[in-house]
Amino acid sequence: MLCTALLLGVLEGLTEFLPVSSTGHLILFGYLLGFQGPPGKLFEIVIQMGAILAVCWLYRQKLGTTATGLVRRDRESWRFAIGLACAFLPAVILGTLLQGFIKTVLFNPLSVSLALVVGGVVILAAERYKPAPRFHTLEPLSLPVCLKIGLCQCLAMIPGTSRSGATIMAFQQ
Repeated sequence: MLCTALLLGVLEGLTEFLPVSSTGHLILFGYLLGFQGPPGKLFEIVIQMGAILAVCWLYRQKLGTTATGLVRRDRESWRFAIGLACAFLPAVILGTLLQGFIKTVLFNPLSVSLALVVGGVVILAAERYKPAPRFHTLEPLSLPVCLKIGLCQCLAMIPGTSRSGATIMAFQQ
C-alpha cells in the first residue's frame, strides 16, 4: 500500500499544475492498482487537500492582501472577492443539483477515460491553432467573465475533465 500511495502521490504532483485532470488520473490509476473503496476515496481526498494547501501557500500573499483589504474595505479587494464568489457560484448550484448523478454515473473508469481523451484532443487542437490568450492578469475581469469562468469550470464535474483546461480552452480567441 505504501508503494501505491507513493505512486499516486507522484502522479498527483505531476498532474496538478497541468491542464489535465489530476482527479481523473487518480481515479484511473487507483482502479488499475486495485486501490478503491473507502481507503482509495479517502486517499484521493487527502492528497488533493495537500494540493489545495500548496496552492494556498503559493498564493498566500494575494490571499492575505485580499483578506486585509476586505477588512479595510478596499475596493479592489472587494471586487476580487466578489469576482471569486461569482466564479464559485455555478459550481455550488450545479454541484448540489447534480451530485447524485455525477457520483453514480460518471465516477467510473470508462467515463474518466473518455473525458481524458476528449480533453487531450481539445488541447492538441488548441495547440495546433495557437490562439492568443485574451487575459493576462486577474484584476480586470468583469463579473460576467468571472461567471463564465465558473461555468467553464463546472465541466470539470465530469471526472477526467480538467478545470484549468476547460477554462483555458473557453477563453481562447
